[in-house]
Amino acid sequence: MNVDYIALSVPIFFILIGAELAYTFYKKLNYYRLNDSISNLSQGIGQQVVGVFMKTALFFGYKYIFDHWRLFDIPNTIWTWIILFVGVDFFYYWFHRMSHEVNALWAAHIVHHQSEEYNLTVALRQSWFQSWFSWVFYLPLAFLGFDPVMFLTLSAFNTLYQFWIHTRTIKSMGFLEYIINTPSHHRVHHGSNPKYIDKNHAGTLIIWDMLFGTFQKEEEEVYYGITTPLASWNPVWANLHYWHELLGTARRSPRLADKIRVFTKPPGWYPEHMGGFKPAPEINAENYSKYNPEYHIKLAGYVIMQFIMGLTAGTVILFLNASLPLIPMIIGSVFLVLTLITCGALLEGKKWLIIFEYCRLPIGILIVLLLELPVGYQVIVATLHVISLVWFYNLQKLNTDTDAEETPEV
Repeated sequence: MNVDYIALSVPIFFILIGAELAYTFYKKLNYYRLNDSISNLSQGIGQQVVGVFMKTALFFGYKYIFDHWRLFDIPNTIWTWIILFVGVDFFYYWFHRMSHEVNALWAAHIVHHQSEEYNLTVALRQSWFQSWFSWVFYLPLAFLGFDPVMFLTLSAFNTLYQFWIHTRTIKSMGFLEYIINTPSHHRVHHGSNPKYIDKNHAGTLIIWDMLFGTFQKEEEEVYYGITTPLASWNPVWANLHYWHELLGTARRSPRLADKIRVFTKPPGWYPEHMGGFKPAPEINAENYSKYNPEYHIKLAGYVIMQFIMGLTAGTVILFLNASLPLIPMIIGSVFLVLTLITCGALLEGKKWLIIFEYCRLPIGILIVLLLELPVGYQVIVATLHVISLVWFYNLQKLNTDTDAEETPEV
């Protein structure tokens, strides 16, 4: 039986996020911002929902090799589990390292590094497309004959382990710093300081970085994020922006060889006619500022409501996808993405959102009424959308009145 341990762990993730949020609020640490946290969690919801459509195909690839081309019949013993645990962690290190050293792979993985904060919500900020290629790195385990269910179990454990290390509340862990991946090590990994870039790729065991020369101890203050900030809360753009940049560089490169190198070289590489390799700039502490566009405080409640509705829809798709018809699931997933776009656009103050939202909410009502859902669910969801429509109208009226007050008389 294939159990989705990550999906089952979602409630625990939110409990731990709530605990860290309460602790940091009590200590006045300012590790959380509403806009950044909503953006991080939106990426996680999108990743899980998009993954629903790919998990079977990816599992089939590993299983096909295991069924037809495996070299050994490995017994299911405790030693097999231990060896496979080390093997999964080893290949994770190389997948993770290559995701930082090859532009085409970094284009997907970059999503996880875009946040300029560092808290437990960042652990859930995941690329929507990374899993489409990451499984290839583990195929040697299938050839060797490690059972697919055992592999999925330990791969899930490797992922779950990394949740708790996305925190600033835990400092040094003594002698464990020499064995396992810790919050201190992973803070370095998320740093945009030049000395921290492309360091500490470990999943569970930090020994791989020590063995292969990519280890860096946490020393001066870490500045989080990517070297060229995303400056957007749009979840779709977050997944596509680096591809847009790479394709633009390739189009401006006259030589075919350079067009190919754009995707195979490390981040920062450019053809000679564009100046060659551009190293990451040093952090200017005096001028450093995080992306933090202003938004009206009264928007926060509306954003949270839309996010909770999106989270609920994502949870339904995640846990009931096996019993849901394909077309309604696709429609629901697309509408979910539109809802996540709304949350980001509200927090950025995008002008186009007014028309977007007045279209999205009625479409949501129409979708719910057309889908063959129990009448009770149709009434609840449709009512929430009607409330949202009225609420949004009042928010727009508030903004109009505020603008009128701020306009000087002629």
